[in-house]
Amino acid sequence: MHVMITGAAGFIGASLALRLLDRGDKVTGIDNLNDYYDVSLKEARLARLTPSKQFSFLKADISDQKEMRKLFAENHFDAVVNLAAQAGVRYSIENPAAYIDANLVGFGHILEGCRHSGVGHLVYASSSSVYGSNTELPFSEKHNVDHPISLYAASKKANELMAHAYAHLYGMPATGLRFFTVYGPWGRPDMALFKFTRGILNDELIPVFNRGEMVRDFTYVDDIVEGVVRVIDRPATVSDGVNEPDRSASAPWRIFNIGNSHRVPLMDYIQALEKALGKQATLDLLPMQDGDVPATEADVTALESDLGYRPRVKVEEGVQHFVDWYRSYYRQ
Repeated sequence: MHVMITGAAGFIGASLALRLLDRGDKVTGIDNLNDYYDVSLKEARLARLTPSKQFSFLKADISDQKEMRKLFAENHFDAVVNLAAQAGVRYSIENPAAYIDANLVGFGHILEGCRHSGVGHLVYASSSSVYGSNTELPFSEKHNVDHPISLYAASKKANELMAHAYAHLYGMPATGLRFFTVYGPWGRPDMALFKFTRGILNDELIPVFNRGEMVRDFTYVDDIVEGVVRVIDRPATVSDGVNEPDRSASAPWRIFNIGNSHRVPLMDYIQALEKALGKQATLDLLPMQDGDVPATEADVTALESDLGYRPRVKVEEGVQHFVDWYRSYYRQ
């Protein structure tokens, strides 16, 4: 199978590429290597992939229509996994244009490329952020997600709707994946676990929003990758859950949550990190930030019933793996 991965130098993208290469697939990776965070970390992720003769890399931006047209015209992809996006809820308040360019314009170019080149399956990253101000836990794909509270969340909801339109109009199989708070080795420096680890080791105050009164469905990166691989191998069909509100009776389109399906209090997460580091954190308890939500938890019933899969890595184990990687990578 020839799979194109956008955002291939990213946290999830690089891990997914490595997994597909290990099983013998051909992978074409796309990434613009922007400086939203340390580019050298992105380059280090890519360095793990480039030794494989089955891997090719193109530095390109999905919002560049000309470049995307050329890429799809010159290649045939059995599947496309779109992970390229401007990430982060809080940054969407500071720089909304970045989200419009990457998450809306760029995704439109991916849809057009898949449509015109006959891609067998488009798999794309959505987010648990689409659940917005919903208060009913666990979050189910059947819940209404028409009330996003950040531009990032709105852009991901828009991706789901855009994909449905293309699936309906052109019969193009498309599956959206709502990821829940992904963490693990090679993670993003703007995410909590990375920032907390760096701060604790450097004897800095740790900013803890909503005074720590939050719960999250923390999902280990390998569990996410396993879910994505299983989805790639089973393209959506019109008959998938025909009468389900999270599916479609008129299009080969579907949505899955991928989460650990456990609520973990943020303070327990910090305690697991303190134990793994052997060092106590000094907390700076702050108010809730705009665009954030107090709690998330994934209902993965559909993922388990359709694909026979449920993420299983516990927070204590996953945090320890991250700390081991961090100490090795940064020599601390």
